[in-house]
Amino acid sequence: MSRRFFGLVIFFLLAAWGCNERASSSTRRSTDDSHLPPDERDAHILGREIFELVDRALDYRGSHRGRPAADFRQMGIESLTTTTVRRVVNVQREPVVTVSFRQMGGREIVSCRGDSQVIEQAAVRGLFTIMCTANSGAQRPMEVER
Repeated sequence: MSRRFFGLVIFFLLAAWGCNERASSSTRRSTDDSHLPPDERDAHILGREIFELVDRALDYRGSHRGRPAADFRQMGIESLTTTTVRRVVNVQREPVVTVSFRQMGGREIVSCRGDSQVIEQAAVRGLFTIMCTANSGAQRPMEVER
């Protein structure tokens, strides 16, 4: 019995160490945006939020027998944050997430959108492509680091 207890203690310590390691790397990554040009910085902010929301929309669909959520409220997610507005549209049961800045003053990129491809691309390459709209109205694809 003491071996089993010792094994469980080691397991939980290693699990906690791994979680702490992931948290510190994500914190480190978010501060690296300061050296980016303004348009890429805006795209990275929106892209990370899109990635998280698409992931949650796919999880919802998977746990509800293939039925996608009609909106974020149905998934238990707020559509308004202090800095962004979030929208989800389902195209043939695939979620397409759009995130826009609420205050567009001083922003190069005002909104971006992405679908389930962002999850696949991030898993394979660590980067994913989203379609972004500049404050001039022009649209262009931008690559974002996960």
